Amino acid sequence: MEESKKLVIIPTYNEKENIEAISRAVFAEEGAFHILVIDDGSPDGTAAIVKRLMQEFPDRLHLMERKGKQGLGTAYIAGFKWALEKGYDYVTEMDADFSHNPDDLPRLVEACREGADLSVGSRYCNGVSVVNWPIGRIMMSYFASVYVRKVLGIKVFDCTAGFVCYSRKVLEAIDFDSVQMKGYGFQIEMKYTALKLGFRINEVPVIFVNRKEGTSKMSSGIFGEAFWGVIKLRFRKFHKRTA
Repeated sequence: MEESKKLVIIPTYNEKENIEAISRAVFAEEGAFHILVIDDGSPDGTAAIVKRLMQEFPDRLHLMERKGKQGLGTAYIAGFKWALEKGYDYVTEMDADFSHNPDDLPRLVEACREGADLSVGSRYCNGVSVVNWPIGRIMMSYFASVYVRKVLGIKVFDCTAGFVCYSRKVLEAIDFDSVQMKGYGFQIEMKYTALKLGFRINEVPVIFVNRKEGTSKMSSGIFGEAFWGVIKLRFRKFHKRTA
């Protein structure tokens, strides 16, 4: 049986402290994962580090460079389109800062192989599994998912999780041009869209650890987008993309 092709998409902006270490950690996992780094014009030289590493991993490490900060959602959509063009079977979203543990990558892929259409590395399906976050941020994140579950009527405990593995058929079905939220709410919109299109989500418990190197890219504006965007999602109609 032919080995499935697995891609990890890592969006970056000023991640020079982390990008080499996270790339090597992913490549050390079983399963022959490939990486696509999508860099939004990092002035700290993140892309230059990736280009150097590409000489060592020419067939497994790829780089997409974009001009300026265009938003997390647009980075992932660009990555999804690239992954579909290149024939990947499983595509995982992952942060560069080790808040998502590379050791969990095989578990997320296995969950999809065992019947889920997409799997979520969940911080909240078994209580609260977050390390080194301020209590205020934990509460904000946790109750954001509670809010989403109540408004949208879904049973996903970690609606805002950014550690997600998609099977190819999910990405083929979603109309990327209709995705409206670009920041924090992008993760919510993608999960809800998949559910409305009839796909199955499985949550895989993980431990989320706050970054040790570099600085967070979170801002207050993305929470506002998510709050109002969720309400709009409740009344939107969803259709599978046609070829």
